Amino acid sequence: MKVGFGWDIHRLVPGRPLLLAGVRIPHDRGEDGWSDGDVLCHALIDALLGAASLGDIGAHFPPGDPRYKDIDSRRLLRMAMEDLGRAGARVVNADCTVVLEAPRIRPYVGAIRAALAEDLGIPLDAVSVKGKTKEGLDAVGEGRAVEASAVVLVEDAE
Repeated sequence: MKVGFGWDIHRLVPGRPLLLAGVRIPHDRGEDGWSDGDVLCHALIDALLGAASLGDIGAHFPPGDPRYKDIDSRRLLRMAMEDLGRAGARVVNADCTVVLEAPRIRPYVGAIRAALAEDLGIPLDAVSVKGKTKEGLDAVGEGRAVEASAVVLVEDAE
């Protein structure tokens, strides 16, 4: 068994969708990024790669590479899962936290969990997603950014 941890943050800007695990959250701003900016997928990718000692998201999907411009981050997540499988590992569970001042994500948590369970190939009850705020502190608390963290447990596939 191995544990991986991932974290990411993105500015919120007008003219982009706010996406969490591919689920569109209604908001007047969305994540700025080379890909679609899905901060939750990015944190989870780093957790997966870290658990298998495969580097980080920037090494696999470098910003500035035209192949990844505006790409769906769920596609990147599935590609990271393929790398994990080639490394001989499989996901047991994932615990994720999204930190966003507004909007509240509680109404969307079920859809987010379902998307992650599908992409990770694990049961829905093995995926946890929580929403938190920064209570007005720092860029996230001021509504200028969104951040996410993820912890995964992986085991040798047999």
